[in-house]
Amino acid sequence: MEMTLSFFHGSTFSTMSPNLPSPSPRRTAFASSLSNQFFGLGHGLSSSPTSKPALNFRSKIPCQGPIKCSVSQAPETTSSEKKSQLMRRGDVRNIAIVAHVDHGKTTLVDSMLRQAKVFRDNQFVQERIMDSNDLERERGITILSKNTSITYKDTKINIIDTPGHSDFGGEVERILNMVEGVLLVVDSVEGPMPQTRFVLKKALEFGHAVIVVVNKIDRPSARPDYVINSTFELFIELNATDEQCDFQAIYASGIKGKAGLSPENLAEDLGPLFETIIRCIPGPRIEKDGALQMLATNIEYDEHKGRIAIGRLHAGVLRRGMDVKVCTSEDSCRYAKISELFVYEKFSRVPAEIVEAGDICAVCGISDIQIGETIADKISGKPLPAIKVEEPTVKMAFSINTSPFVGREGKYVTSRNLRDRLSRELERNLAMRVDDGETADTFIVSGRGTLHITILIENMRREGFEFMVGPPKVINKKVDDKLLEPYEIATAEVPEEHMGAVVELLGKRRGQMFDMEGVGSEGTTLLKYKIPTRGLLGVRNAILTASRGTAILNTIFDSYGPWAGDISTRDQGSLVAFEGGTTTSYALFSSQERGQMFVGPGSEVYKGQIVGIHQRPGDLSLNVCKKKAATNIRSNKEQTVVLDTPLDYSLDDCIEYIQEDELVEVTPSSIRMCKNPKITKKTR
Repeated sequence: MEMTLSFFHGSTFSTMSPNLPSPSPRRTAFASSLSNQFFGLGHGLSSSPTSKPALNFRSKIPCQGPIKCSVSQAPETTSSEKKSQLMRRGDVRNIAIVAHVDHGKTTLVDSMLRQAKVFRDNQFVQERIMDSNDLERERGITILSKNTSITYKDTKINIIDTPGHSDFGGEVERILNMVEGVLLVVDSVEGPMPQTRFVLKKALEFGHAVIVVVNKIDRPSARPDYVINSTFELFIELNATDEQCDFQAIYASGIKGKAGLSPENLAEDLGPLFETIIRCIPGPRIEKDGALQMLATNIEYDEHKGRIAIGRLHAGVLRRGMDVKVCTSEDSCRYAKISELFVYEKFSRVPAEIVEAGDICAVCGISDIQIGETIADKISGKPLPAIKVEEPTVKMAFSINTSPFVGREGKYVTSRNLRDRLSRELERNLAMRVDDGETADTFIVSGRGTLHITILIENMRREGFEFMVGPPKVINKKVDDKLLEPYEIATAEVPEEHMGAVVELLGKRRGQMFDMEGVGSEGTTLLKYKIPTRGLLGVRNAILTASRGTAILNTIFDSYGPWAGDISTRDQGSLVAFEGGTTTSYALFSSQERGQMFVGPGSEVYKGQIVGIHQRPGDLSLNVCKKKAATNIRSNKEQTVVLDTPLDYSLDDCIEYIQEDELVEVTPSSIRMCKNPKITKKTR
C-alpha cells in the first residue's frame, strides 16, 4: 500500500530514484481494498491541515512525496540482443490526449500552448485553436487528429489532439502508433464514459504509459474520489498490468489553465502537468544507428507540395533530398526521393534538413504514399507492421441524384465524380470502406457509425457535390449459420422526471438495461444499456423529444450478438407531394392539419418529395401546390391564413428520419427527402 500512497498525496515533485523496488503482484488485494483504504486515505492526506500550499512548479519546495510513474516499473519487452541496440531519447516526449467527447481535451491543449509561450502576448488566439476545420468549429467537436508541439525545460513535447466520438475511433487507433504515452482526460463529474473505455483499452494494448487527468475540477458538483475510483476499476476490468494500474493522477481545470497533485491544491499554472509528462512518459525507444524506418500514420494534402506523410521516425536518420524505399510488405517496395522535410515546432510546421529517430515529422515528395506504408532505407530498409483498425458497423448507399432538380445547385453530379471523391476519402480515412452497389452509379459506404458517414456527406456537400443517400443499415455477420448483429453500449444521462419515458423508448428498441445510478447533485440519473445498433438508428431525436431536450446519449460499439428480432423505429408515415410546382399558403393551410410540414409557402417541390410528417402510420399523398380558384364571385372577404412554422431538419435529422423506401437528396444549398422510386415501383 505504501507504493501507491506516495504518488497520490504528494504535492511537489522530486527526481525519481532508479533503485525503487518493483511492486509486488498483490493485484486482487489491491483492488478489493481500494475504495475503503486507498482513496479515502490518499485524499485525506492531501486535504489535511498540514498539507503544503498551492504548488508552483517553478519554486523549489522540499519534497513531500515523489511522482510515481507506472513506466518506471514496466518490464522490458524487447529481447536482450535488440535491447543493446535500442536507446531512450531523453529530449523528446510524444503524447496523445485521449478522452470521451466533451471532457475537455482541446481546451486543455489550448492552455498548454498558451503557457508554453507558443503565441505572442498580444496575439489574438481563438478558442479551441486545434479545431481548425469549419465543421469542427460549427459542431464543437474534434473530427481529425492534429499535431502540435511545445518546448518545456529543453524537452520537446509532441502533442496529438484526438477526436472523442466513438465514430472517429479509427483516428485514435492509428495515432497511438506515434506515441509512447497518453493523457487520459476524465470529467470530474461524469467519470469514465464509453469512449474513455475504448481509448484506454487501445492504449493499454500498445503498452503505453497513462497519466490520468481529472479535468473540470472547478465544477461545483465535482467528485474526484469517485472518478479516480471508477478509473482504477476500469483499468482492472481491461486487464491492465500492476504497473499500468499504478497510474499518476493530476487534477486540472483546462479552461483556467491550472493543475495540481490534489484537488484542493492546484498550482497557478499547468506546471505539475508538464512535470508529470516529463517524468512519467518515457522518451521514444529508438535505434539511432539502425536502418531508416518511418511509418506513415497520417496524410495531408497541400496544393503546392502535394501529399504530405506524417509519422514518427522509428529508426535511423532522415535527411532532405535523401533517396528512400517505400514499402507496403516485404515483396512490394518502390523508390522515391524526399523533396522537403518538416518538424512540428510550436503551432506550425518548420522546414528541417535532418530529423533524428524518435521525433514526429512531415515528409513531402512521395506523390503516391498511403497511410500504413513504411519509408525505409534504400538498401537495407524493412517495413514496419501495418496499422490495424476495427471493422465498420454501419453502411449507407450513395448514388447519383435522380430527382427532377438534378444539376441545379451542384457542381459535381456524375458517378465518376462520386467514385473519385470516395476513393480519395479512403486514402486518409482508414476506418471507412467503399464497395460497388447494385448498379454502376451506386456505392456502398461503410463506417463506424452514422456520424462518421454524415461528416463525409457534409464535407462533400460543401465541396460542390450533388448526390443521394439511402438510410443507414447495420452490417450483420453470419457465424455457424447464425445471424449476428452489432450491439452497442448506450449511456443516457436523464433528469429523474423524464426517466420513465426514456426507459420505455429504449426498451421498445430491444435495449437491455444493466446499470442505473445517480450522477452528481443535480438529480440526474445515468442509464446504461446494451442495445442493437439497429435500435439506435434514429433514436437521438426521439430521446430528446421524450426528455424535452435534456437527455445526453453516448454510444460505443461493444460486440456482435444474436439477431434481436424486428425493431420498429418510426411510428408515423410521411406526407408526399403528388404534384410538382411552387407551394402555396392556400394548399399548406389544409395540408398542415394532416401533420407537421417541412416546407413553407413559395418553395419549389417535385412529385415524390417528402413535404412533412404524417400524424398517423402510413404515407399520405397530397397537393401542396394547389391554388385558390380565381373566379369573379366574391361572397366573403379574403380569409387570413395562419401557417405553422415548418420543421427545419438538418442533414443528421434527415438521415435519422428516412426509412427503407426513402432517400435524402444532398446538394450544396439544400437538403431534401424523397421516396425511392425504385422501391415504390416494386411494392405496387
